[in-house]
Amino acid sequence: MLTNKGKYGIKAMIHLAGLDADETAQIAEIAQRNNISKKFLDAILLDLRNAGMLRSKKGPGGGYALAKPARAITVGAVIRALDGPIAPIECASQSAFRPCQDCDDIEACVVRSLMREARDAIAAVVDNTTIADLVSRAAAYKPEIDFAI
Repeated sequence: MLTNKGKYGIKAMIHLAGLDADETAQIAEIAQRNNISKKFLDAILLDLRNAGMLRSKKGPGGGYALAKPARAITVGAVIRALDGPIAPIECASQSAFRPCQDCDDIEACVVRSLMREARDAIAAVVDNTTIADLVSRAAAYKPEIDFAI
């Protein structure tokens, strides 16, 4: 399940994708507009900056901005940066595989097989959806908001 950290990170990325190229947003503004705790958002944005998705600027006019174009950042990358692997259980993960202690034969395990299918289906969606795609969806729902991407 997507955690609040992952969900809020996606919302913050959509917010930042709506800025002009030379513009930054302060944490308080992002938090207020997206109904996110400022303290929690601070930790989320730091993780996204450490993952290379955001850049920050200190001082007057400072804040956060996307480090690369919104069309180059997938939702899957944001989720993995904040929540870790997408697989519902560790034995179905590609990046953090760990066999279950109660499983005698991982290759014959039908639960693992099903969870790998679920992981693949989720990954197919989030790895092929960019932040720019979500900005377009948001603009379709709220045409009065001008998102610059």
